[in-house]
Amino acid sequence: MQQQKYLDINLLRKVANWKSERRVALIDENSENDIIEITSYAITTTSERVRHGILRLLSGVELPIASAVLHFFHEEPYPIIDFRAMWSINVEKYNYSLPFWLDYVSFCRELAKRNGIDDMRTLDRALWQYSRENQE
Repeated sequence: MQQQKYLDINLLRKVANWKSERRVALIDENSENDIIEITSYAITTTSERVRHGILRLLSGVELPIASAVLHFFHEEPYPIIDFRAMWSINVEKYNYSLPFWLDYVSFCRELAKRNGIDDMRTLDRALWQYSRENQE
C-alpha cells in the first residue's frame, strides 16, 4: 500500500501497463490535472459508489485498472478484478456493475479474514495462481 493520495499520469500509466497493456495509450487522452483530481478524490472519498465510478471517468480506465488503483493506493484492502480470480471462486458470468464490485470486495475481504490472510495482495496472488495451475 502506498501513502500517496493521488496518481499522476506516469504512475497511472504504470498501473495500466501492469494490468492491461492495451489500455495504456488511452491513458494519454487524459490531462495530468484530471488524473490528479480524479485519483485524489477516489482515494480520499468515503463513498464506495464514488470510488467505483469516478476512476472510470478517466479514459482507458475500466474496473480492472480502477481495482488495481484502489488495491495499491487505498488504505482499505481492495482485490484486483481478474478473470483468473473469477475462475478460482467459480464465478463464470460477471459484469463490472457497482453491485457486482461491492459483492466481490466484500467476498474477498471475508475470504481473507476467514483464512487469516493479512493483506489482499496475498489473496489476489493465491487466486491467480490457483487458476493458472488448474484452469485449462
